[in-house]
Amino acid sequence: RYSLFYNRLKNIEENEGGLDKFSKSYKTFGVNQFVDGGIYCKEWAPGAEAVFLAGDFNGWNPFSHPYKKMEYGKWELFIPPGQDGCPPVPHGSKLKVVIRAQNGELLYRISPWARYVVRDEDKVNYDWVHWNPPQSYIHKHPSPRRLKSLRIYESHVGIASPEGKVASYKNFTYNVLPRIKDLGYNCVQLMAIMEHAYYASFGYQVTSFFAASSRYGTPDDLKEMIDVAHSMGITVLLDVVHSHASKNSEDGLNKFDGTDSCFFHSGPKGNHQLWDSRLFDYANWEVLRFLLSNLRMWIEDYRFDGFRFDGVTSMLYHHHGIGTGFSGDYNEYFGLHVDEDALCYLMLANHVIKFLHPECITIAEDVSGMPALCRPVAEGGGGFDYRLAMAIPDKWIQIIKELKDEDWNMGNIVHTLTNRRYEEKYIAYAESHDQALVGDKTLAFRLMDAEMYTNMSVLSPLTPVIDRGIQLHKMIRLITHALGGESYLNFMGNEFGHPEWLDFPRIGNNESYHYARRQFNLTEDHLLRYRFLNTFDRDMNKLEEQFGWLASPPGFVSEKHESNKVIAFERAGLIFIFNFHPYQSYVDYRVVCHCSLTVICKYKILLDSDAAEYGGHERLDHSTEYFSEEYPHNYRPNSLMVNKIFFIYFYLSNLK
Repeated sequence: RYSLFYNRLKNIEENEGGLDKFSKSYKTFGVNQFVDGGIYCKEWAPGAEAVFLAGDFNGWNPFSHPYKKMEYGKWELFIPPGQDGCPPVPHGSKLKVVIRAQNGELLYRISPWARYVVRDEDKVNYDWVHWNPPQSYIHKHPSPRRLKSLRIYESHVGIASPEGKVASYKNFTYNVLPRIKDLGYNCVQLMAIMEHAYYASFGYQVTSFFAASSRYGTPDDLKEMIDVAHSMGITVLLDVVHSHASKNSEDGLNKFDGTDSCFFHSGPKGNHQLWDSRLFDYANWEVLRFLLSNLRMWIEDYRFDGFRFDGVTSMLYHHHGIGTGFSGDYNEYFGLHVDEDALCYLMLANHVIKFLHPECITIAEDVSGMPALCRPVAEGGGGFDYRLAMAIPDKWIQIIKELKDEDWNMGNIVHTLTNRRYEEKYIAYAESHDQALVGDKTLAFRLMDAEMYTNMSVLSPLTPVIDRGIQLHKMIRLITHALGGESYLNFMGNEFGHPEWLDFPRIGNNESYHYARRQFNLTEDHLLRYRFLNTFDRDMNKLEEQFGWLASPPGFVSEKHESNKVIAFERAGLIFIFNFHPYQSYVDYRVVCHCSLTVICKYKILLDSDAAEYGGHERLDHSTEYFSEEYPHNYRPNSLMVNKIFFIYFYLSNLK
């Protein structure tokens, strides 16, 4: 695999004038303006018989501006500036690439490199609009330094408002970013930014890879949003979709040059049978140019600080993970079923990103557990910084759905939270956007279900279902945060147990926006219990910021007691104690501490889920101090006695 990567990289260096030039092709392909006002156009359309440019600038004459045919299926056109130096294609004018297919048919296409596409309300398809404002947005703030502890707020701009509408970049900038900052998240991961014609696809059916979605605002609005995030010290990641593309041809990549292939494999190999989308040919030279340049454009034009690569499992295997389970056997990761061209592309992508912008972060969404995916390319790895710990949310769903509280297996929970590849960093999360979508349920809904509609007011009785649901919601999130990985992720709204599901407007719901929103206002109503969960999530993140357990070595688990339903572990100098028992509390409970035999360590409570501000019953005295003893327990020489553990967790800090 490394040999394949090395040879491909060497070929690019030798034949394209270097990797820097190759990955900067977004500045020459598509439609670009020279300093003198002239317009240079370039496309790759190997199946075309002829290529033309038409638009408002030439009265939509399909033949007046023909491209010149070049080698390897490329076409170019230069349009000189006007006599007054004005560009021949004005900013904001509409364009189309006109392809004469091999059968003689004229096809009106949007350039794959288009920077801005819009859809009029009375139209089905998107239009390509030439974006070249006299003065583009100028970034004022530098990107934050690379983070050691990554606390990610997974976000969707369009639903980031309590109102039933498509929210804007401006709304996110001035209403949502301050909220993210206050909650203690230091990174925002943006979904559905790359233009997608179908809003309900959640951004995963991309039609224009170089265009920021216009349904939220202009490219400059997005640049401002990222700039403001940087001013707050927030890192911004893009959810990039290079695993497949929309089947749209009128306003997408599909059949751009009139053939079934071009950017994709031809025939069945080029179609994803579950996603109903097209699959890239990662061995194709021009596809590599297109995808690598796409990554670089998002970094250098918009100042994104890295990427979360979607659908990596589908890319890695010819079977795309369909109907395939992964047990961890190495035969599942090495063999002819692995798409080595796709793996080579991912290695190239990470190499390009780290070579040109070493501070950037890359994340792989891979459910298979491909070995070394998050090791450096120089070691033969995939080059990613993090991978998503996708087994964790599945485990929480399984035990909540299938087991009574008293049947939860502590060892199984700990195993799932700690089972990760050595020296590969994982992003732990209890739930993401997947669990929020219609057809699934969030943790809050699984725990409290219909009672969320009637008993989340402090004026209503605190029923056992709501009480237990609120406490478990906090416990699940903290133990995932503290034990599950080297980074943490939360989907917007889930931090406070957002009620109901997420459903985009579509024919099946009469194009309603009622469920395509996030009701942040619920946390601001002091008569509702959502504020307790919101406050706990904030304090949990603030404490991690203080002690940095995500950047510390993995936690040392000292206890996973099945009958007591207690889990205890140490990480970053803190002792975490969780009591998952549904009704049993404990007095004088001994737990391990990692103190030196010659030092007596003093501990105190730092975070207590039973505290009143988190919707608890306030049964613990926070002024109590605890001292380590030279008293062997659970095969460790030192321990301490905790006077009470209620059937809600709390944890302690080592103060020495």
